[in-house]
Amino acid sequence: MIYPKSIATLIEYFQKLPSIGPKSAQRLAFYMLKMPMSEVEKFAQAMIDAKENTRACEICFNLSSTSPCEICSATNREHSTICVVAETKDLIAIEKTNEYKGLYHVLQGLISPIDGIGAEDIRIKELLTRLTNDEVKEVILALSPSVEGEATSLYLSKLIKPFNIKISRIAFGLPVGTDLEYADEITLAKAIEGRREL
Repeated sequence: MIYPKSIATLIEYFQKLPSIGPKSAQRLAFYMLKMPMSEVEKFAQAMIDAKENTRACEICFNLSSTSPCEICSATNREHSTICVVAETKDLIAIEKTNEYKGLYHVLQGLISPIDGIGAEDIRIKELLTRLTNDEVKEVILALSPSVEGEATSLYLSKLIKPFNIKISRIAFGLPVGTDLEYADEITLAKAIEGRREL
């Protein structure tokens, strides 16, 4: 079906979003056409505001409306621990647990030679600069157990070792409520590897 140019352009832009295929883009476009003009204007303004008012924190590279961000500025955070994550969404997931009270460092990606992303393309140099501060006693690597996450973790651990700072990794394993028979081998292996004493 041939759409009017304005609708085709809208569908095309929706398709540029991650995990949105042609049919989903079409559904979103037609949903938006049914929205009241006031809602469309608010939606458009929200996108513009987010783009104009969001920046990377000058210390940890978390996305924020201020720099330094709210976490780096907080006086009640534990400054001796830095949790390294790939993206801001990972930081948010950890914050939602209300368990971690230290600082963060957002790499803004993972090493991925297949995608042409090397160590110089992510915020590793800035992390190492932060580690020259004698206040930092532990770095927690909270990177995904993917090939890219594993490669980045290994690379970082080699770079951090000379600083004589404790390096730890978040445990990987079985989600609560999961039956063992349905878990894949890698998840089970990580669960056994990350076991702890009761």
